[in-house]
Amino acid sequence: MENRTARLTLLIDPEKKAVFEALCKEEDVTPSQKVRQFIREYVEARLGPDWRAQQDQKTD
Repeated sequence: MENRTARLTLLIDPEKKAVFEALCKEEDVTPSQKVRQFIREYVEARLGPDWRAQQDQKTD
């Protein structure tokens, strides 16, 4: 679980936003939770589930 937060601002078509929010509500998740899930899945698909360890090695 992340212990820090950073803001991500994006622009989206208002109609898509409304549909996205409705779909999230059906799943009983917030849009922020769903976006974090999308990002986590994308990063893990590209770098693997141990991506944090890879990032730690780059900063050492």
